[in-house]
Amino acid sequence: MSASNAPTVRSGASLVLAVLAAGQFLMTLDSSVMNVSMATVASDLGTTISGIQTAITLYTLVMATLMITGGKLGTILGRKRAFGIGLVIYAAGSGLTAVAPNLGVLLLGWSVLEGVGASLIMPAIVALVAANFAPAQRSGAYGLVAAAGAMAVAAGPLIGGTVTTFASWRYVFAGEVVIVAVILVFLKRIADVPATPGKLDLVGSLLSIAGLGSIVFGVLRSSEWGWVESKPGAPSWFGVSPTIWLIVGGLVIVYFFLSWERSRERRGAAALLRTELLSNRQLAGGLSMFFSQYLVQAGVFFAVPLFLSVVLQLNALQTGLRIFPLSVALLLAAGGIPKIAPRANPRRVVRLGLFSLLAGILVLVAGMDPGANAAVVAIPMLLIGAGLGALSSQLGNVTVSAVPDSESAEVGGLQNTATNLGASLGTALIGSVLLASLSTAVTSEIQSNPSIPSSVKTQASTELVSGVPFISDTQLRSALEKANVPPASIDTIVSINADARLGALQNAFGVTALLAAGALLLTGRIPRRQPGTEEDEETPEPATTS
Repeated sequence: MSASNAPTVRSGASLVLAVLAAGQFLMTLDSSVMNVSMATVASDLGTTISGIQTAITLYTLVMATLMITGGKLGTILGRKRAFGIGLVIYAAGSGLTAVAPNLGVLLLGWSVLEGVGASLIMPAIVALVAANFAPAQRSGAYGLVAAAGAMAVAAGPLIGGTVTTFASWRYVFAGEVVIVAVILVFLKRIADVPATPGKLDLVGSLLSIAGLGSIVFGVLRSSEWGWVESKPGAPSWFGVSPTIWLIVGGLVIVYFFLSWERSRERRGAAALLRTELLSNRQLAGGLSMFFSQYLVQAGVFFAVPLFLSVVLQLNALQTGLRIFPLSVALLLAAGGIPKIAPRANPRRVVRLGLFSLLAGILVLVAGMDPGANAAVVAIPMLLIGAGLGALSSQLGNVTVSAVPDSESAEVGGLQNTATNLGASLGTALIGSVLLASLSTAVTSEIQSNPSIPSSVKTQASTELVSGVPFISDTQLRSALEKANVPPASIDTIVSINADARLGALQNAFGVTALLAAGALLLTGRIPRRQPGTEEDEETPEPATTS
């Protein structure tokens, strides 16, 4: 993009940034709030925990599958218009969720309407940052917007726990309607990029939805069904778990989707995704790092709350307070790095962020012992937050600066697809490692312990065939007492479970650390020069290749 076409920083830049960051915060808040409020929501709606988990799965599924289509609609309609339409749909979903009398209405309001709204909003946010900030200021702007999303994940348990404990979870969704109304009031202050009229590639859209939906759904159900071998009681397709069929089938459909898009490009027809974008080295590097960041981030946010709420038996409010330092460090790093070092080497900043993330996870693993208390997470939360903030400060600008601003909405769709896939896979993978480690350790220890009667061992092998649940000592003791297990055996089993639980968490964090270390291998495509500065000698690669 030439300097003459580059946007300048608007006089109301702070307000614009606040509006876009608020939109990003809203898109991420729901799931983290719902995760800590599942039991209460299920009770209020007369459904089960499984029903609420279905709603969470469907919300993630709708968002992930529609991101590419939402990005393209942003190009056709105009980014600001897509942002506004998405907000209206999202607010309608939030309002419906706030008054939902049953699970069906919750599914329609939250999972479907909010998911559709988010698929229009999130790609538009990426494009609107590019439209409202000059290249030299985009790094900081993208960093703060990304930090708002990550902070929502960290603050969700605190917000959800507080509101659910002292009022009702419904107020969270009602509050979202109010926030959307405020954002819409200030929407006119946001600059837009002219729309590019065209037709939506409906076949490509259906193929992308089917392919991505199959992959994400398979990943999300892996903890219940198993990855390859079906778990006891789970469905089986041709002798193996449906998970592997869904993932492989989804990848095949994505292959046909890309082939279809190339075919349309060769014919000169409008394509949902210009496949040449995927051959852009800088863009591919940014997308792979976004995927890796959210893969690791999801693993951390899955395991840390379990350690605090189940092992240490803290309530939702106490858990949120212990995670809060991560939000502070993340915000300071995401906003501070671009201000202190606006011309910093993006590749170096990303690598330092991954090292900080890795260090925080390893310190956490080392601090997990039977005598650990909540203070053990303080330093790791700061290190992990600083690492995520460093990544957030660079990656948004890296991806968008790789292409002309006219293609920023499409890049937004790809970026949010990568983050949703990473988050889904991170949660599923770390959850699988955690539960598999726990089940293996508890079952083997019970069977090999001579002090536990044979009758109890037989009962345990029968009841734990589908896996050992990750529950607190208090919950386990109560369940064993109801099962009429002898008191001496109860004490032994609770002790075995406590040790296995810590070991399982260490294994889960160990895998998360490996993922963070592996991400370092993908940083070679991140540019060394800061995009948008005078020293940027690595110009964006063209979308087309020779």
